[in-house]
Amino acid sequence: MQGNIKILGRSFTAAAAIAQFQPVTATGAAATAAGNAIGSADVAAAIGDRFNATVMGTALFVAGGSISQGALVEVSSTVTQVVTKSAGVAIGRYIGEATASAGDVIEVLLIAN
Repeated sequence: MQGNIKILGRSFTAAAAIAQFQPVTATGAAATAAGNAIGSADVAAAIGDRFNATVMGTALFVAGGSISQGALVEVSSTVTQVVTKSAGVAIGRYIGEATASAGDVIEVLLIAN
């Protein structure tokens, strides 16, 4: 499993089901496709559950397709994954050592967005 460097985490209450490593907003809600995200859920959560998210440092996400090393990433249309940035908001940069494939858990350096 890929590791990450969590500088800052935050606790949220899930308003809807959240998948592990899903991009989340500053309110703890699931991020929207190509939209802003403050970080990544560390664990899965059901509605009403408390969960922690990595919001500063490097965070783990699930790749929604092929992502090259160093590429900017955005929230995928599935909203539980990230993909190479096209027209959306860049939420981070993939810092893995090789090209990621769909379904891979990847390490992303979070950037303010």
